[in-house]
Amino acid sequence: MASKILVIVATGEKEKLLTALMYARNALKRKWLEDVKVFFFGPSEKLITSDPEVADAVLEIVSLGDSYACKAISDNQEISDKISDLGVRVEYVGSIISSYIKEGYVPMVW
Repeated sequence: MASKILVIVATGEKEKLLTALMYARNALKRKWLEDVKVFFFGPSEKLITSDPEVADAVLEIVSLGDSYACKAISDNQEISDKISDLGVRVEYVGSIISSYIKEGYVPMVW
């Protein structure tokens, strides 16, 4: 069985978001799993653009692997450009997440 995971960060709580990113960062750096993808969804999208400490953690994740943010939500909040400036891919993520799950990725939601 492949060990592939989707870290879906939806929380607007800074401590919880940083914990999710700490796990994702370590899983990527230490190669705990075959593949790790990070998705920012909902309230987390606003937090990654408004808090410098969180933005720094996101920049590290971007340097290590694939990360996405939900375009529908970021467009609604008018923050798509700010998210993209961090290096996060801004896409409509519903079908992307669904495809990864069909490929055997396990969702881990924070």
